[in-house]
Amino acid sequence: MTTRITACLLGAFVLLLSSNCFAQNQPALTVEKIMQDPAQWIGTSPSNIYWSDDSRQVFFQWNPEKAKRDSLYWVSARGGQVQKVPAAKRKNSTAPTGIFNLQKTLRVYERGGDLYLLNVKKGEVRQITKTVEREYAPAFTFDEKDITFLRDGNLYTWNLTNGQVSQLTDFRKGRKPSNPDLIKDKQERALREQQVELLQIIQKREEERANLRRQQAELSKNKPKEIYTEDKSVDNIVLAPNRRYITYRLVGRPANSKIAQVPNYITASGYTEDIPTRTKVGAGQATYELALYDVQLDTTYAISFSGLPGIKEQPAYLKQEQKTSAAENRQLMMFGPYYSKDGKNAVLVARSLDNKDRWIMGFDPATRAVKVLDRLHDEAWVNGYGPGEIGWMPNHQQVWFLSEESGYAHLYVLDATTGQKKALTSGNFEVQNVRISADEKYWYFTSNEVHPGEQHFYRMPLAGGKREQITKMTGAHEVTLSPDEKTLAIRYSYTNKPWELYLMPNKPGAKPEQITQSTTQDFNAYPWREPEVISYKAADGADVYARLYKPAKSAGSGPAVIFVHGAGYLQNAHKWWSSYFREYMFHNLLVDKGYTVLDIDYRGSAGYGRDWRTGIYRHMGGKDLSDHVDGAKLLVEKYGVDPKRIGIYGGSYGGFITLMAMFTQPDVFAAGAALRSVTDWAHYNHGYTSNILNEPQTDSLAYTRSSPIYFAEGLKGALLMCHGMVDTNVHFQDIVRLSQRLIELGKDNWELAVYPVEDHGFVEPSSWTDEYKRILKLFETNLNK
Repeated sequence: MTTRITACLLGAFVLLLSSNCFAQNQPALTVEKIMQDPAQWIGTSPSNIYWSDDSRQVFFQWNPEKAKRDSLYWVSARGGQVQKVPAAKRKNSTAPTGIFNLQKTLRVYERGGDLYLLNVKKGEVRQITKTVEREYAPAFTFDEKDITFLRDGNLYTWNLTNGQVSQLTDFRKGRKPSNPDLIKDKQERALREQQVELLQIIQKREEERANLRRQQAELSKNKPKEIYTEDKSVDNIVLAPNRRYITYRLVGRPANSKIAQVPNYITASGYTEDIPTRTKVGAGQATYELALYDVQLDTTYAISFSGLPGIKEQPAYLKQEQKTSAAENRQLMMFGPYYSKDGKNAVLVARSLDNKDRWIMGFDPATRAVKVLDRLHDEAWVNGYGPGEIGWMPNHQQVWFLSEESGYAHLYVLDATTGQKKALTSGNFEVQNVRISADEKYWYFTSNEVHPGEQHFYRMPLAGGKREQITKMTGAHEVTLSPDEKTLAIRYSYTNKPWELYLMPNKPGAKPEQITQSTTQDFNAYPWREPEVISYKAADGADVYARLYKPAKSAGSGPAVIFVHGAGYLQNAHKWWSSYFREYMFHNLLVDKGYTVLDIDYRGSAGYGRDWRTGIYRHMGGKDLSDHVDGAKLLVEKYGVDPKRIGIYGGSYGGFITLMAMFTQPDVFAAGAALRSVTDWAHYNHGYTSNILNEPQTDSLAYTRSSPIYFAEGLKGALLMCHGMVDTNVHFQDIVRLSQRLIELGKDNWELAVYPVEDHGFVEPSSWTDEYKRILKLFETNLNK
């Protein structure tokens, strides 16, 4: 019995000794260390992955040598040694982008403003254009006899047989010149007729002019019609499969919208130089019209959308605020048309500029008629931008698309004739990056079905049904499928492991092979934590997901910090390497010092469906902030945190939430660091802000209750604000106005650190270091007493 006790004590002593040795050998984190150049300190992950056309090689950008810039590398599809592509070969290699013909035997692409045609089987490249102008957006015509491309805003074709270039459109700015022969003024016309009648020289010259015009008209018969666009620009030019019709979009720019200027003080000239940036929310926006050019009739037409269901509907918030006016057609942005591969069907997509509606319509170019097939309405805002993910099914009768109709982004098919719709996926998860397999038997897509914090690659029969999860490693998978669809090139990462390249057979559960090792020995020497992804109940019963970092030993009543991710619609409580990698490393440093850290996917974050996304509609700083208050309550009640020692910090949207927390919840948060913060949403951009808060001139209540500058009098705790002076996203003016407000309120428990050479996202390691040393000092002084 004595021997056994002695052995146990000896084992415990050895374990304690080894534990102490490990703790002593563990590298100490410092702000200076984690904020240094990430390429030198962490390493550079592979990026821009693409396959050779024959599926034998994978190419990617990488920088294991810590050079000034990334280089191109390749590896065999069978794996093995990674090799650097020599500079000479890289210069002459084909571009990874471009458009294939239907048989995948030819690929056309742009490089350096010129067009090239690749014969895939022979590996031969032919240069199509070599001009000082830029040729771009190449594609094959429906009959694959020509290649279309754009030059200087006009549409051209290049014939594959004889190389002839033909111009199909002739768009010109300004108004069409008046016909000199058409004199409206009676007095002028009478004088002209008198001159012709009296003087032979005038008769002769007028006849010569008339003959010249007839000759010019004869020569121009085979040239495209001159289409004058006045002050509008042209984009979205689409040639119909039968080549008779060309659709185009006319874009009108507002004439008097004021552009904000950001002063740049640190310049080579020694003078302050203004940087033109953007308008502010509510300013006049671009207008859009869709038109059609009938080549055969040499006539242009406008496409009418006046009959769309809901085109005159006023948003609900205007009715609530009793600000409704005479019903007018809402402004639209149109996309397409998108033609089926057999050329018989076409669809258009339109979005209202207030983003509360998205329509998918059948389109007949011959009659210019549109027929609504599907309408998605959201009193907040329809997710995404542009047409969204949409394409034609192999039967040429149905289109597929993603929609949040069920509350989550799912895959639907829609009959272009009858409008009959069917959901192919459903559930409390989201689908993205959809494509149809080459043999047209399967869908491939990415989904977070396993867990909101994971992203996996799936295969599913084209008719719907059982989904096969192909990738299995916990984390996120960015998949690039080989052209023959036999192999996956995967950019994979885990919570504490940056992105690396893997190769894997395209079979469910196959074993992936790691190809790259990008992180440095210095970075790998520290045992980076795997924060636990937890969920907790918000006050309204919603499930909130978060990353939790806990110190190894807690004496109870310790300090805590809550981090608020930025970007608004973004996810960070996940199981892959965060884009906030500096903050991740800083959280490890804080935990080493005894802090508990919570990183919350608050209301408005991505990955959790429509209701979560729009939970901030008309009140930013509402449920998104209460989710953080509920997180602070969780830290106190479950993890033994001292309620008087909780701090909060974040950048951009995270800085905004930090300000709202410090101003409206001063008894919850003792200290806060607000970085590059929006202080008044009426000063932010239109595209993002108008979705969530509408426009300040029509929904002033939403802006007032959502902007920190109106609540500054509530500040009690210690506040640090940091902002780049050349921030072209959230302008430095934002923090200057708030600073003046705090001065006028007599507040003295705040400080502002400015960074003269930094934009919204800092670049210089010295700036990052200075900023986070200040944040650490703020927390150590006010929380870790």
